Amino acid sequence: MFLFYPYKLKEKVVAEKICWHQMKPDTKVRADFFLTNLRKLMRNINILILFCFVLEASSAPGAKPDTDTWNQWRGPNRDGIVTGKPWPADLKDEHFKLKWRVELGSSYSGAILDNNTVYVTESKGSNEVVRALDRKSGTEKWKQMWAGKMSVPFFARSNGSWIRSTPALANGKLFVAGIRDHLVCLDAKSGKKLWEIDFPKELKTPIPTFGCVCSPMVDGKFVYMQAGAGFCKIEQDSGKILWRTMKDKGGMYGSAFSSPVIATLGGQRQILVQSRAELAGVDIKSGEVLWRQQVKAFRGMNILTPLPYKQGIYTSTYGGRSHYYDIKRDKSWESVEKWENKAQAYMCSPILFGDHVYLHLRNQRFACYNITSGKEAWVSSERFGKYMSLVRQGEKILALDQNGTLYLIRANPKKLEIVDSRKISKQQTWAHLAVSGEQIAVRELNAITFYDWKRTKAVIP
Repeated sequence: MFLFYPYKLKEKVVAEKICWHQMKPDTKVRADFFLTNLRKLMRNINILILFCFVLEASSAPGAKPDTDTWNQWRGPNRDGIVTGKPWPADLKDEHFKLKWRVELGSSYSGAILDNNTVYVTESKGSNEVVRALDRKSGTEKWKQMWAGKMSVPFFARSNGSWIRSTPALANGKLFVAGIRDHLVCLDAKSGKKLWEIDFPKELKTPIPTFGCVCSPMVDGKFVYMQAGAGFCKIEQDSGKILWRTMKDKGGMYGSAFSSPVIATLGGQRQILVQSRAELAGVDIKSGEVLWRQQVKAFRGMNILTPLPYKQGIYTSTYGGRSHYYDIKRDKSWESVEKWENKAQAYMCSPILFGDHVYLHLRNQRFACYNITSGKEAWVSSERFGKYMSLVRQGEKILALDQNGTLYLIRANPKKLEIVDSRKISKQQTWAHLAVSGEQIAVRELNAITFYDWKRTKAVIP
């Protein structure tokens, strides 16, 4: 039997020549069956080829996918989850390469990335400064500054008196919260100041004793943050405060440390806000507090961003405990504690994978808990620095230690599994990691360092 069956894209059959006269009847049946299935196979191959062309086009230099942006605290969804191309298997030099480094003044603010620019803050002298750096070279595009200096209490002075909040980027605008409870809106391309809010002056509230810590959250055409001794919704275009809720005394015992996150609970999209004394669900449109739950902590040190899971929320406090609250909605809203355990977090916001939560604890150990039951899966025997910022892609967790060490950890509920690690800074690295588009931004205490982190391309012989 002789078959000639070339197949071209967008053509059903270009040529088909079969020596039927040489076949017996039963052979013809088998040949017909073979050809039918071969046609189906080639159609599937063509579909796959088309898909590859589309995929290649979407990753071409001219394309600007959302995965190239890291626009706010803990990433686009404020959950530390990284999308885009798969991460490399390790942190070896082959994959992890320094692209550029720029020295700066002190800051705890994490970097913000768009397709072409890296935005960073610093405290320099009596001013707070924002710089826009070229993502490819680190060259400065523009800078903006304003007066912003204060001193935190003596018992917290070891942690510095410099800008803390991570900015947010949306709709061509950069929103930066200064240490003196001061929100500034800048044009992202030029650095021009569009508007600003001096919360203590406008709302007659005390300046936060420990400085403004909350990182602004952007959603749609609005920006939300804990400032002005309360929780505020602000118009991005005008800087107008639309509402203010969850008011406290400000100063030493008010002025929250935690940053908000959005979740859908009881069928309603809402903002999870953790103040110094309580956890609450706030209606995103009206500012109405839907439900509230007291959360005890030493000196109100509720610092981490709460973690929504199914129809509930996980949180953990310094000098308190860890809790999971079911949020129920019948005739009215209700928060019901499902479980608690003795674990105490510090500043590390947790990462979720499957039904387990991973985080760095107050005792400087890394730990894993079953979020459904609250049972301890494991707590590391090894101690790390005072803080870690965490991001995840699939089962891989990147953890940046405050002492300048970067860890690649596999999310394993059976044990701590450190896949790789490397020392990347001699300075402290309190600021949150920023990861996007095969690149990593590390805000050292007095510099910003930018790395390429790419998988090795397969060599086709």
